[in-house]
Amino acid sequence: MPSARIVRESRIRRTPRVQQLEGIFDLPAEKKSRLEREVELPLEERPWQIGLIVGPSGCGKSTVARELFGEHLVDEASLAWPADGSLIDGFPEELGTKQIVELLCSVGFSSPPNWLRPFDVLSTGEKFRVSMARVLSERRELAVVDEFTSVVDRQVAQIGSAALAKAIRRRNQKFIAVTCHEDVEAWLDPDWVFRPATASFEWRSLRRRPAIQIDVALVHYSAWKLFRQHHYLSSELNRTAWCFAAFIDGRPAAFSSWINLVGRQARGQQNRGRKREHRTVTLPDYQGVGIGNALSAFCASLWKALGYRAFSTTSHPAMIRARQSSPLWKMHRRPGFTSRGDAAAVKHIKDRRAMKRASDRLTAGFEYIGPALDRETAERILSGDPLPFEDSPAVQAVARLVAATPGTSIARLARLAGISTTAVRHAVCELRDRGLVRIEGRGGRLDPLAVYPV
Repeated sequence: MPSARIVRESRIRRTPRVQQLEGIFDLPAEKKSRLEREVELPLEERPWQIGLIVGPSGCGKSTVARELFGEHLVDEASLAWPADGSLIDGFPEELGTKQIVELLCSVGFSSPPNWLRPFDVLSTGEKFRVSMARVLSERRELAVVDEFTSVVDRQVAQIGSAALAKAIRRRNQKFIAVTCHEDVEAWLDPDWVFRPATASFEWRSLRRRPAIQIDVALVHYSAWKLFRQHHYLSSELNRTAWCFAAFIDGRPAAFSSWINLVGRQARGQQNRGRKREHRTVTLPDYQGVGIGNALSAFCASLWKALGYRAFSTTSHPAMIRARQSSPLWKMHRRPGFTSRGDAAAVKHIKDRRAMKRASDRLTAGFEYIGPALDRETAERILSGDPLPFEDSPAVQAVARLVAATPGTSIARLARLAGISTTAVRHAVCELRDRGLVRIEGRGGRLDPLAVYPV
Protein backbone atom coordinates (compact mmCIF):
# COMPACT_ATOMS: atom_id res chain seq x y z
CA MET A 1 0.00 0.00 0.00
CA PRO A 2 1.64 3.30 -1.09
CA SER A 3 1.83 5.54 1.98
CA ALA A 4 3.90 8.50 3.10
CA ARG A 5 4.22 11.00 5.92
CA ILE A 6 4.84 14.25 4.12
CA VAL A 7 6.51 17.08 6.01
CA ARG A 8 7.40 20.39 4.41
CA GLU A 9 9.34 22.76 6.68
CA SER A 10 11.07 26.01 5.84
CA ARG A 11 12.71 28.78 7.86
CA ILE A 12 11.03 32.20 7.91
CA ARG A 13 13.39 35.15 7.85
CA ARG A 14 11.63 37.88 9.80
CA THR A 15 12.49 40.79 7.54
CA PRO A 16 10.76 44.18 7.93
CA ARG A 17 8.30 43.23 5.21
CA VAL A 18 7.49 39.92 6.91
CA GLN A 19 6.92 41.67 10.24
CA GLN A 20 4.71 44.27 8.57
CA LEU A 21 2.66 41.50 6.91
CA GLU A 22 2.27 39.74 10.27
CA GLY A 23 0.90 42.94 11.74
CA ILE A 24 -1.53 43.65 8.89
CA PHE A 25 -3.07 40.15 8.89
CA ASP A 26 -2.58 39.33 12.56
CA LEU A 27 -0.32 36.37 11.78
CA PRO A 28 1.67 34.66 14.54
CA ALA A 29 5.38 35.46 14.61
CA GLU A 30 6.81 32.08 13.63
CA LYS A 31 10.43 31.09 12.97
CA LYS A 32 9.44 28.16 10.76
CA SER A 33 6.64 27.26 8.34
CA ARG A 34 5.56 23.63 8.66
CA LEU A 35 3.06 21.54 6.70
CA GLU A 36 2.46 17.92 7.60
CA ARG A 37 0.14 15.26 6.21
CA GLU A 38 -0.13 11.49 6.03
CA VAL A 39 -1.31 9.82 2.84
CA GLU A 40 -2.33 6.20 2.29
CA LEU A 41 -3.67 4.85 -0.99
CA PRO A 42 -5.07 1.29 -0.75
CA LEU A 43 -4.01 0.39 -4.29
CA GLU A 44 -3.26 -3.22 -3.41
CA GLU A 45 -6.90 -3.98 -2.61
CA ARG A 46 -7.93 -4.29 -6.25
CA PRO A 47 -6.33 -4.57 -9.68
CA TRP A 48 -6.31 -1.24 -11.51
CA GLN A 49 -4.94 0.49 -14.60
CA ILE A 50 -5.86 4.18 -14.40
CA GLY A 51 -5.73 6.47 -11.38
CA LEU A 52 -6.53 10.16 -10.92
CA ILE A 53 -5.15 12.61 -8.37
CA VAL A 54 -7.24 15.75 -8.68
CA GLY A 55 -7.85 18.96 -6.78
CA PRO A 56 -7.41 22.74 -6.81
CA SER A 57 -4.02 24.42 -7.04
CA GLY A 58 -2.06 24.32 -3.79
CA CYS A 59 -3.81 21.27 -2.34
CA GLY A 60 -0.68 19.11 -2.54
CA LYS A 61 -1.33 17.03 -5.69
CA SER A 62 2.21 17.27 -7.04
CA THR A 63 3.70 16.73 -3.58
CA VAL A 64 1.73 13.53 -3.09
CA ALA A 65 2.68 12.31 -6.58
CA ARG A 66 6.39 12.99 -5.97
CA GLU A 67 6.40 11.31 -2.56
CA LEU A 68 4.48 8.19 -3.58
CA PHE A 69 5.45 7.75 -7.24
CA GLY A 70 8.57 9.89 -7.67
CA GLU A 71 10.53 7.48 -9.88
CA HIS A 72 7.57 7.17 -12.25
CA LEU A 73 6.70 10.88 -12.42
CA VAL A 74 6.85 12.46 -15.88
CA ASP A 75 6.73 16.10 -16.86
CA GLU A 76 5.62 16.62 -20.47
CA ALA A 77 7.82 19.71 -20.78
CA SER A 78 10.92 17.67 -19.93
CA LEU A 79 10.58 15.36 -22.95
CA ALA A 80 13.32 16.11 -25.48
CA TRP A 81 12.41 16.06 -29.19
CA PRO A 82 14.59 16.35 -32.31
CA ALA A 83 15.02 20.05 -33.08
CA ASP A 84 15.06 19.66 -36.87
CA GLY A 85 13.74 16.14 -37.40
CA SER A 86 10.43 14.31 -37.55
CA LEU A 87 8.68 13.67 -34.27
CA ILE A 88 8.75 9.90 -34.90
CA ASP A 89 12.53 10.05 -34.42
CA GLY A 90 11.93 11.17 -30.83
CA PHE A 91 10.62 7.75 -29.81
CA PRO A 92 12.89 5.08 -28.29
CA GLU A 93 15.27 3.54 -30.83
CA GLU A 94 14.18 -0.01 -29.97
CA LEU A 95 10.65 0.72 -31.25
CA GLY A 96 9.98 -0.17 -34.87
CA THR A 97 8.13 2.20 -37.19
CA LYS A 98 5.04 -0.03 -37.16
CA GLN A 99 4.98 0.04 -33.34
CA ILE A 100 5.27 3.85 -33.31
CA VAL A 101 2.44 4.15 -35.84
CA GLU A 102 0.19 1.86 -33.77
CA LEU A 103 0.99 3.86 -30.64
CA LEU A 104 0.24 7.23 -32.25
CA CYS A 105 -3.04 5.88 -33.66
CA SER A 106 -3.99 4.39 -30.30
CA VAL A 107 -3.86 7.79 -28.55
CA GLY A 108 -5.93 9.39 -31.31
CA PHE A 109 -3.19 11.02 -33.39
CA SER A 110 -3.89 9.41 -36.76
CA SER A 111 -2.49 12.01 -39.16
CA PRO A 112 0.52 10.51 -41.02
CA PRO A 113 1.48 13.82 -42.70
CA ASN A 114 1.90 15.35 -39.24
CA TRP A 115 4.04 12.43 -38.04
CA LEU A 116 6.77 13.67 -40.37
CA ARG A 117 6.84 17.17 -38.91
CA PRO A 118 8.99 18.46 -36.04
CA PHE A 119 7.32 18.39 -32.65
CA ASP A 120 7.59 22.17 -32.23
CA VAL A 121 5.30 22.98 -35.19
CA LEU A 122 2.40 20.89 -33.90
CA SER A 123 -0.66 22.43 -32.27
CA THR A 124 -1.01 22.26 -28.49
CA GLY A 125 -3.55 19.44 -28.73
CA GLU A 126 -1.33 17.46 -31.10
CA LYS A 127 1.66 17.91 -28.78
CA PHE A 128 -0.40 16.57 -25.89
CA ARG A 129 -1.31 13.36 -27.72
CA VAL A 130 2.21 12.79 -29.08
CA SER A 131 3.68 13.33 -25.61
CA MET A 132 1.27 10.80 -24.12
CA ALA A 133 2.25 8.26 -26.80
CA ARG A 134 5.91 8.85 -25.95
CA VAL A 135 5.21 8.43 -22.22
CA LEU A 136 3.43 5.12 -22.81
CA SER A 137 6.34 3.89 -24.92
CA GLU A 138 8.95 4.72 -22.26
CA ARG A 139 7.08 3.93 -19.01
CA ARG A 140 5.72 0.44 -19.49
CA GLU A 141 5.38 -0.35 -15.77
CA LEU A 142 3.73 2.88 -14.57
CA ALA A 143 3.49 6.43 -15.89
CA VAL A 144 2.51 9.33 -13.63
CA VAL A 145 1.88 12.61 -15.48
CA ASP A 146 1.72 15.89 -13.58
CA GLU A 147 -0.24 18.89 -14.92
CA PHE A 148 -2.29 16.51 -17.06
CA THR A 149 -4.22 18.44 -19.79
CA SER A 150 -3.36 21.75 -18.11
CA VAL A 151 -2.37 23.56 -21.32
CA VAL A 152 -4.99 22.31 -23.78
CA ASP A 153 -8.50 23.41 -24.64
CA ARG A 154 -11.03 21.67 -22.39
CA GLN A 155 -12.88 19.98 -25.25
CA VAL A 156 -9.56 18.74 -26.62
CA ALA A 157 -8.62 17.59 -23.09
CA GLN A 158 -11.82 15.58 -22.72
CA ILE A 159 -11.65 13.82 -26.08
CA GLY A 160 -7.90 13.28 -25.69
CA SER A 161 -8.44 11.74 -22.25
CA ALA A 162 -10.98 9.26 -23.65
CA ALA A 163 -8.60 8.24 -26.45
CA LEU A 164 -5.71 7.86 -24.01
CA ALA A 165 -7.79 5.71 -21.64
CA LYS A 166 -8.65 3.32 -24.48
CA ALA A 167 -4.97 3.00 -25.38
CA ILE A 168 -3.89 2.35 -21.79
CA ARG A 169 -6.45 -0.40 -21.24
CA ARG A 170 -5.74 -1.99 -24.63
CA ARG A 171 -1.99 -2.04 -23.88
CA ASN A 172 -2.57 -3.30 -20.31
CA GLN A 173 -0.48 -0.50 -18.78
CA LYS A 174 -0.81 1.61 -15.63
CA PHE A 175 -1.25 5.37 -15.69
CA ILE A 176 -1.91 8.07 -13.08
CA ALA A 177 -3.03 11.56 -14.08
CA VAL A 178 -2.35 14.50 -11.74
CA THR A 179 -4.48 17.52 -12.57
CA CYS A 180 -6.56 20.39 -11.26
CA HIS A 181 -9.28 19.79 -13.85
CA GLU A 182 -12.25 17.82 -12.55
CA ASP A 183 -13.80 17.57 -16.02
CA VAL A 184 -11.40 14.84 -17.19
CA GLU A 185 -12.70 12.29 -14.67
CA ALA A 186 -15.71 11.24 -16.72
CA TRP A 187 -13.62 10.95 -19.91
CA LEU A 188 -10.51 9.31 -18.45
CA ASP A 189 -12.78 6.93 -16.49
CA PRO A 190 -10.19 6.07 -13.80
CA ASP A 191 -10.36 3.03 -11.54
CA TRP A 192 -9.68 5.21 -8.49
CA VAL A 193 -9.63 8.90 -7.56
CA PHE A 194 -7.70 10.62 -4.76
CA ARG A 195 -8.48 14.21 -3.73
CA PRO A 196 -5.68 15.65 -1.54
CA ALA A 197 -7.77 18.69 -0.57
CA THR A 198 -10.11 16.46 1.46
CA ALA A 199 -7.79 13.45 1.81
CA SER A 200 -10.54 11.32 0.24
CA PHE A 201 -9.96 8.15 -1.78
CA GLU A 202 -12.59 6.24 -3.74
CA TRP A 203 -12.68 3.25 -6.02
CA ARG A 204 -14.76 3.67 -9.18
CA SER A 205 -16.45 1.17 -11.45
CA LEU A 206 -15.96 1.53 -15.19
CA ARG A 207 -18.64 3.67 -16.82
CA ARG A 208 -19.54 4.75 -20.30
CA ARG A 209 -17.88 7.99 -21.30
CA PRO A 210 -20.19 10.98 -21.91
CA ALA A 211 -21.94 10.95 -25.26
CA ILE A 212 -20.61 13.22 -28.00
CA GLN A 213 -23.31 15.00 -29.97
CA ILE A 214 -22.35 15.54 -33.60
CA ASP A 215 -24.30 17.41 -36.26
CA VAL A 216 -23.82 16.44 -39.91
CA ALA A 217 -24.34 18.83 -42.80
CA LEU A 218 -23.73 18.93 -46.53
CA VAL A 219 -20.79 21.29 -47.09
CA HIS A 220 -19.15 23.04 -50.01
CA TYR A 221 -16.09 21.56 -51.71
CA SER A 222 -14.06 24.39 -50.16
CA ALA A 223 -14.38 22.71 -46.75
CA TRP A 224 -11.70 20.25 -47.85
CA LYS A 225 -8.95 22.87 -47.41
CA LEU A 226 -9.47 22.68 -43.64
CA PHE A 227 -8.98 18.90 -43.56
CA ARG A 228 -6.74 17.91 -46.46
CA GLN A 229 -3.39 18.39 -44.71
CA HIS A 230 -4.45 15.74 -42.17
CA HIS A 231 -5.51 13.02 -44.62
CA TYR A 232 -3.29 9.96 -44.40
CA LEU A 233 -3.18 9.32 -48.16
CA SER A 234 -3.70 12.29 -50.42
CA SER A 235 -4.66 15.96 -50.44
CA GLU A 236 -6.56 15.54 -53.73
CA LEU A 237 -10.35 15.61 -53.82
CA ASN A 238 -12.63 14.71 -56.71
CA ARG A 239 -14.52 17.84 -57.73
CA THR A 240 -17.72 15.84 -58.28
CA ALA A 241 -17.76 14.47 -54.72
CA TRP A 242 -20.61 14.95 -52.29
CA CYS A 243 -19.01 16.49 -49.18
CA PHE A 244 -20.24 16.20 -45.59
CA ALA A 245 -18.85 17.55 -42.33
CA ALA A 246 -19.45 16.66 -38.69
CA PHE A 247 -19.71 19.52 -36.21
CA ILE A 248 -19.32 19.45 -32.41
CA ASP A 249 -20.69 22.51 -30.63
CA GLY A 250 -20.62 24.32 -33.97
CA ARG A 251 -16.93 23.53 -34.59
CA PRO A 252 -15.95 21.36 -37.61
CA ALA A 253 -14.49 18.04 -36.46
CA ALA A 254 -14.56 15.57 -39.38
CA PHE A 255 -15.06 15.43 -43.15
CA SER A 256 -16.31 12.70 -45.49
CA SER A 257 -16.73 12.83 -49.27
CA TRP A 258 -18.44 10.29 -51.52
CA ILE A 259 -18.43 9.65 -55.28
CA ASN A 260 -20.20 7.35 -57.72
CA LEU A 261 -18.72 3.85 -57.87
CA VAL A 262 -18.17 2.80 -61.46
CA GLY A 263 -17.33 -0.69 -62.71
CA ARG A 264 -19.00 -4.01 -63.33
CA GLN A 265 -21.35 -5.52 -60.76
CA ALA A 266 -20.53 -8.93 -59.33
CA ARG A 267 -22.66 -11.79 -60.72
CA GLY A 268 -26.00 -12.06 -58.99
CA GLN A 269 -25.90 -8.57 -57.46
CA GLN A 270 -28.82 -6.23 -57.93
CA ASN A 271 -28.08 -3.63 -60.58
CA ARG A 272 -28.62 -0.35 -58.77
CA GLY A 273 -26.61 2.76 -57.99
CA ARG A 274 -23.51 2.53 -55.83
CA LYS A 275 -21.57 5.13 -53.86
CA ARG A 276 -17.96 4.91 -52.73
CA GLU A 277 -16.33 6.67 -49.81
CA HIS A 278 -13.68 8.94 -51.30
CA ARG A 279 -12.01 10.84 -48.44
CA THR A 280 -12.74 10.72 -44.71
CA VAL A 281 -10.59 12.58 -42.20
CA THR A 282 -10.94 13.77 -38.61
CA LEU A 283 -9.10 16.81 -37.30
CA PRO A 284 -6.35 15.85 -34.80
CA ASP A 285 -8.10 17.44 -31.82
CA TYR A 286 -11.06 15.09 -32.29
CA GLN A 287 -9.33 11.83 -33.17
CA GLY A 288 -9.44 8.67 -31.09
CA VAL A 289 -13.11 8.45 -30.07
CA GLY A 290 -14.70 7.21 -33.31
CA ILE A 291 -16.03 10.48 -34.76
CA GLY A 292 -14.70 9.71 -38.25
CA ASN A 293 -16.21 6.24 -38.23
CA ALA A 294 -19.52 7.63 -36.98
CA LEU A 295 -19.61 10.20 -39.79
CA SER A 296 -18.69 7.57 -42.37
CA ALA A 297 -21.47 5.23 -41.19
CA PHE A 298 -23.97 8.11 -41.13
CA CYS A 299 -23.18 9.00 -44.75
CA ALA A 300 -23.44 5.36 -45.79
CA SER A 301 -26.86 5.07 -44.08
CA LEU A 302 -27.94 8.23 -45.94
CA TRP A 303 -27.07 6.68 -49.31
CA LYS A 304 -28.79 3.44 -48.34
CA ALA A 305 -31.96 5.39 -47.51
CA LEU A 306 -31.92 6.75 -51.07
CA GLY A 307 -31.56 3.31 -52.63
CA TYR A 308 -27.79 3.17 -53.11
CA ARG A 309 -25.29 0.61 -51.91
CA ALA A 310 -22.39 2.17 -50.01
CA PHE A 311 -18.82 0.88 -50.26
CA SER A 312 -15.53 1.87 -48.72
CA THR A 313 -11.93 0.90 -49.40
CA THR A 314 -9.30 1.89 -46.84
CA SER A 315 -5.69 1.21 -45.98
CA HIS A 316 -5.74 2.96 -42.60
CA PRO A 317 -5.04 0.30 -39.92
CA ALA A 318 -7.32 1.89 -37.31
CA MET A 319 -10.26 2.14 -39.72
CA ILE A 320 -9.79 -1.45 -40.91
CA ARG A 321 -9.81 -2.72 -37.31
CA ALA A 322 -12.90 -0.68 -36.43
CA ARG A 323 -14.87 -1.95 -39.42
CA GLN A 324 -13.86 -5.55 -38.95
CA SER A 325 -15.46 -5.47 -35.50
CA SER A 326 -18.47 -3.34 -36.48
CA PRO A 327 -21.88 -4.89 -37.24
CA LEU A 328 -22.53 -2.02 -39.66
CA TRP A 329 -19.95 -3.11 -42.24
CA LYS A 330 -19.26 -6.35 -44.09
CA MET A 331 -15.81 -7.03 -45.49
CA HIS A 332 -16.06 -8.03 -49.14
CA ARG A 333 -12.31 -7.93 -49.80
CA ARG A 334 -9.78 -8.96 -47.19
CA PRO A 335 -6.67 -6.78 -46.60
CA GLY A 336 -4.31 -7.23 -49.52
CA PHE A 337 -2.87 -5.58 -52.60
CA THR A 338 -5.06 -4.76 -55.57
CA SER A 339 -5.46 -7.80 -57.81
CA ARG A 340 -4.80 -7.83 -61.54
CA GLY A 341 -8.51 -8.32 -62.12
CA ASP A 342 -9.28 -5.15 -60.15
CA ALA A 343 -6.70 -3.27 -62.16
CA ALA A 344 -8.20 -4.50 -65.43
CA ALA A 345 -11.63 -3.28 -64.32
CA VAL A 346 -10.43 0.32 -64.31
CA LYS A 347 -8.51 0.38 -67.60
CA HIS A 348 -10.99 2.92 -68.90
CA ILE A 349 -10.01 5.42 -66.21
CA LYS A 350 -7.94 8.15 -67.79
CA ASP A 351 -5.90 9.00 -64.67
CA ARG A 352 -4.46 5.78 -63.24
CA ARG A 353 -2.41 7.42 -60.47
CA ALA A 354 -4.98 6.47 -57.81
CA MET A 355 -5.01 2.89 -59.07
CA LYS A 356 -1.21 2.76 -58.95
CA ARG A 357 -1.20 3.95 -55.34
CA ALA A 358 -3.83 1.36 -54.41
CA SER A 359 -1.73 -1.43 -55.93
CA ASP A 360 1.28 -0.38 -53.83
CA ARG A 361 -0.38 -0.54 -50.42
CA LEU A 362 -2.47 -2.94 -48.37
CA THR A 363 -6.19 -2.13 -48.58
CA ALA A 364 -9.45 -3.74 -47.49
CA GLY A 365 -12.93 -3.35 -48.98
CA PHE A 366 -16.20 -3.02 -47.03
CA GLU A 367 -19.90 -2.65 -47.79
CA TYR A 368 -22.31 -0.92 -45.43
CA ILE A 369 -25.00 -3.34 -44.18
CA GLY A 370 -26.35 -1.32 -41.25
CA PRO A 371 -29.77 0.33 -41.00
CA ALA A 372 -30.77 3.06 -43.41
CA LEU A 373 -31.40 6.63 -42.35
CA ASP A 374 -35.04 7.64 -42.74
CA ARG A 375 -35.57 8.82 -46.30
CA GLU A 376 -37.09 12.18 -45.37
CA THR A 377 -34.00 13.15 -43.35
CA ALA A 378 -31.65 11.95 -46.12
CA GLU A 379 -33.50 13.98 -48.77
CA ARG A 380 -33.55 17.06 -46.53
CA ILE A 381 -29.77 16.93 -45.99
CA LEU A 382 -29.02 16.58 -49.70
CA SER A 383 -31.54 19.19 -50.80
CA GLY A 384 -30.03 21.99 -48.72
CA ASP A 385 -27.40 24.43 -49.96
CA PRO A 386 -23.87 23.26 -49.08
CA LEU A 387 -22.39 25.24 -46.19
CA PRO A 388 -19.55 27.53 -47.38
CA PHE A 389 -16.19 27.42 -45.61
CA GLU A 390 -13.84 30.35 -45.19
CA ASP A 391 -10.30 30.48 -43.86
CA SER A 392 -10.00 31.04 -40.13
CA PRO A 393 -9.12 34.60 -39.02
CA ALA A 394 -5.62 33.38 -38.07
CA VAL A 395 -4.97 31.95 -41.54
CA GLN A 396 -6.29 35.11 -43.21
CA ALA A 397 -4.11 37.34 -41.01
CA VAL A 398 -0.95 35.29 -41.56
CA ALA A 399 -1.52 35.15 -45.35
CA ARG A 400 -1.83 38.94 -45.50
CA LEU A 401 1.29 39.48 -43.38
CA VAL A 402 3.44 37.04 -45.38
CA ALA A 403 2.40 38.75 -48.62
CA ALA A 404 3.22 42.18 -47.17
CA THR A 405 6.47 41.24 -45.37
CA PRO A 406 8.17 38.25 -47.07
CA GLY A 407 10.78 36.44 -45.00
CA THR A 408 9.20 37.25 -41.65
CA SER A 409 9.89 34.86 -38.78
CA ILE A 410 7.20 32.87 -36.99
CA ALA A 411 7.70 34.88 -33.78
CA ARG A 412 7.39 38.23 -35.58
CA LEU A 413 4.27 37.07 -37.44
CA ALA A 414 2.74 36.21 -34.07
CA ARG A 415 3.53 39.68 -32.71
CA LEU A 416 2.21 41.45 -35.80
CA ALA A 417 -0.98 39.37 -35.90
CA GLY A 418 -1.52 39.55 -32.14
CA ILE A 419 -1.99 35.78 -31.83
CA SER A 420 0.02 32.93 -30.30
CA THR A 421 3.03 31.40 -32.04
CA THR A 422 1.22 28.06 -31.95
CA ALA A 423 -1.69 29.53 -33.93
CA VAL A 424 0.77 31.06 -36.41
CA ARG A 425 2.61 27.74 -36.87
CA HIS A 426 -0.69 25.98 -37.52
CA ALA A 427 -1.73 28.67 -40.03
CA VAL A 428 1.65 28.58 -41.79
CA CYS A 429 1.50 24.78 -42.07
CA GLU A 430 -1.98 25.01 -43.62
CA LEU A 431 -0.85 27.67 -46.11
CA ARG A 432 2.27 25.65 -46.93
CA ASP A 433 0.25 22.50 -47.57
CA ARG A 434 -1.95 24.48 -49.93
CA GLY A 435 1.15 25.65 -51.84
CA LEU A 436 0.71 29.31 -50.89
CA VAL A 437 3.86 29.82 -48.80
CA ARG A 438 7.28 28.22 -48.34
CA ILE A 439 9.35 27.93 -45.17
CA GLU A 440 13.11 28.39 -45.01
CA GLY A 441 15.52 27.85 -42.14
CA ARG A 442 16.03 25.06 -39.63
CA GLY A 443 14.57 26.79 -36.60
CA GLY A 444 16.30 28.03 -33.46
CA ARG A 445 18.02 31.29 -32.55
CA LEU A 446 20.85 31.03 -35.07
CA ASP A 447 18.68 30.04 -38.03
CA PRO A 448 15.03 30.99 -37.36
CA LEU A 449 12.22 29.86 -39.60
CA ALA A 450 11.27 32.45 -42.21
CA VAL A 451 8.06 32.42 -44.28
CA TYR A 452 7.86 33.53 -47.91
CA PRO A 453 4.92 33.71 -50.35
CA VAL A 454 5.03 31.34 -53.33
